[in-house]
Amino acid sequence: MSFAVVKAASYTLAHTPDFIPFGSTPTTAKARNDYEYFDTLKKGLRSFEDVVNYPPNQCYIGNITPQQLGEMAQPWYQSAAPAERTGKYGDILPQEEFFALLKASDAFDLVALTPEFIASANPKLAAHPQLKRFTLDAGKAMSAIDMHAMMEGHKAEPLTMNGELVGIVKQAHDEDENLSAHIMLENLTVKATGAHAALMLEAQGQDLSDIDYVIECSEEACGDINQRGGGNFAKAIAEMVGCSSATGSDLRGFCAAPAHSLVHAAALVKGGAFRKVMVVAGGAVAKLGMNSREHLAKDMPALEDCLAGFAFIVGENDGVSPIVNTDIIGRLNVGAGSSPQAVTSALVSEPLKAVGRKITDIDRYSAEMQNPEITKPAGAGDVPEANFKMIGALAVKEGQLERKELMNFVKNHGMPGFALTQGHIPSGVPYLGHGRDAIMNGDINSFMVIGKGSLFLGRMTNLFDGISTVVEKNPGVHGSSQNQAAAFDKDEARRLVAKAMQDVAARLAGSENE
Repeated sequence: MSFAVVKAASYTLAHTPDFIPFGSTPTTAKARNDYEYFDTLKKGLRSFEDVVNYPPNQCYIGNITPQQLGEMAQPWYQSAAPAERTGKYGDILPQEEFFALLKASDAFDLVALTPEFIASANPKLAAHPQLKRFTLDAGKAMSAIDMHAMMEGHKAEPLTMNGELVGIVKQAHDEDENLSAHIMLENLTVKATGAHAALMLEAQGQDLSDIDYVIECSEEACGDINQRGGGNFAKAIAEMVGCSSATGSDLRGFCAAPAHSLVHAAALVKGGAFRKVMVVAGGAVAKLGMNSREHLAKDMPALEDCLAGFAFIVGENDGVSPIVNTDIIGRLNVGAGSSPQAVTSALVSEPLKAVGRKITDIDRYSAEMQNPEITKPAGAGDVPEANFKMIGALAVKEGQLERKELMNFVKNHGMPGFALTQGHIPSGVPYLGHGRDAIMNGDINSFMVIGKGSLFLGRMTNLFDGISTVVEKNPGVHGSSQNQAAAFDKDEARRLVAKAMQDVAARLAGSENE
């Protein structure tokens, strides 16, 4: 069987400053009546223009490359220059458009908006090439007075714009905490941001109606009291964006889920189960403002003020797009151990050795691509750089690299982190779009996607998780012989059938003459 290929990738952001209080850190601060924190937070909020101009965000949506980002002066939030909200891979939504999309994602009348907000938002939707399909029904508007009554009864969470109430998200059940207003807000956010990312694939010319399987790999879970986490975000998003020919399911694996999903998608296509698989993930509300306390203490803006999403398509080999080489899969097995060296060996060195390759043979590595400007002030360091140093150190240990070349390896085979700390979002896949282009342009031949996950967070096991695979230049071999036959031009097929019928007729005529 021929390898599957990466057809396209999209990346989106939604600027949601008024959603920050729903994040885990602000929620804890609210429970402690930490008014000082919220007073400082108000002063640390960024404008939409600041968010658009922020270099890592420009890298995420494809307007600059990771290499160009690495050449920019830091701190990046002080070196921003005017930029566009739409990039090669995606789009940055202002909060008003995100709230409108949240309502468009609502299948059970759980989101209510004021008449004034609907009147303002509909023209914004109509002006957006991918969101113009959605129109908010003014007949379903709710007055702010009625919204306040539901909030006072603890039956709804507020949607505010600059302190003004413009909508609510209602609970879906009176007693089931799995359908509480807060959980519904989180889950609708996943659906809305995932749909936004999927629609930006359409902006790249991809036909979403041709997708036949969808994998959703965010960190949230939807379900009720009888089936917490039952799903299915995948089909909910597929329905919303017009994947009418698709089925699908959710895949969960903490931060490693996107890398697992890439492998799953490639295997499904390579095995012939499905022709075209879309992997999609929405944002994580809980991660908003996660490190904001540390940012604010250092006179920085609250950089975790956006929800991120991504989507990518894996399809049958077209002879051109980069392949997902599933002969190279790094697995952090149960018995592999959890030391940094053991993890790196299992995910990088061992799978490459198995096919006769060296660590230095891979042009780029993409692992835990968190923006260091977010993580370093919080004491977590530069996570991508630490990964690249460990990979390089393993190459030194195995005699593939001289020790003095270690930092050159980090520079030449790694890249600066540019993704938001939204758990699953940084997990290797933010580079799929850039890496695909770099291969197609002849700049590199290969890159490795590495996903890692902290399974112990669920309190079911102390194990760490990880998986990796390699995306590389297409050798020019189209799909299997069966796929090639299916891809024949229709006129050519008709010609072959006609010729075969003529041959049969000639043979029959010959036998009659005999």
